[in-house]
Amino acid sequence: MWPQLILSGMAIGSMYGLVALGFQITYAVSNTMNLSQGAFVMVGAVICYCLNIAWGVPAIAAVPITLALCAALGLVIERWIVRPFARKGSQSWLLSTIALGIIAENVAMLTFGKEVRGYPSPLAETTVSILNFGVFPLEIVIPVVGLATAVGLWLLFNRTLWGKAFRAASENPMTAQILGIPVTRLIALSFGLSTALAGLAGMLIAPIANVSATMGTLLGVKAFATAIIGGLSNPWGVMVAGVLYGVVESIAAGMLGGSYREIIGFLVVIAVLAVRPNGLFGRTNIKKV
Repeated sequence: MWPQLILSGMAIGSMYGLVALGFQITYAVSNTMNLSQGAFVMVGAVICYCLNIAWGVPAIAAVPITLALCAALGLVIERWIVRPFARKGSQSWLLSTIALGIIAENVAMLTFGKEVRGYPSPLAETTVSILNFGVFPLEIVIPVVGLATAVGLWLLFNRTLWGKAFRAASENPMTAQILGIPVTRLIALSFGLSTALAGLAGMLIAPIANVSATMGTLLGVKAFATAIIGGLSNPWGVMVAGVLYGVVESIAAGMLGGSYREIIGFLVVIAVLAVRPNGLFGRTNIKKV
């Protein structure tokens, strides 16, 4: 029982981590976030469902098309929902992105419908035996994809010229612009990447959790909590925190019942932040005067 609970927790926790990485990327580059990330988990799942299941587009084509559309939506969000407020030094982008998420959910209800739809996948139809218990292959694929994404982002930000440009744009945008770094473009790209990660999470979790207009609401809240407890300065910390959060939830549900999943999970969030206000792997910002 314990191995199964842990593996299931790692799968759902990797989803939290993927979406939380979207929060981390945009915050690291622009000190802003898209608080409608949860809604775009749903958007990714709905788009892929429509392409693959409703319209018969092969999965090998539906997945990259969905990622590209989600990335394009991220560019639109940055340009029209975040940038006008951020440029003026206003924090109104907080409310505008939340409002966008609500709009996206209601548009999905009107077009896709309110009913929950199953997403058939060969990776979630038959179980394989690991340590004498059955798991879906997708429950193994999800953590692998999540960790690979975290590694890729770490390499991007720490081992490439693009990563140095991203960091420069975050730490001192004015100096970066003087040096010829396209700060505005990099911020837009960070939002495109962030929304693509949300769409990826939606496609991965759809065969397990099914597809509905509200599927990303609670997931987005948990991903935001994961980003905070992991430390917004550390992509590795965010992914590890997501996995740990998912495992805690899974064990709580397995040992105490599903009703305790959210109670225990959010109590852990409060406890961690009480002890580590900057997150488990975050660092304290020191201001020089």
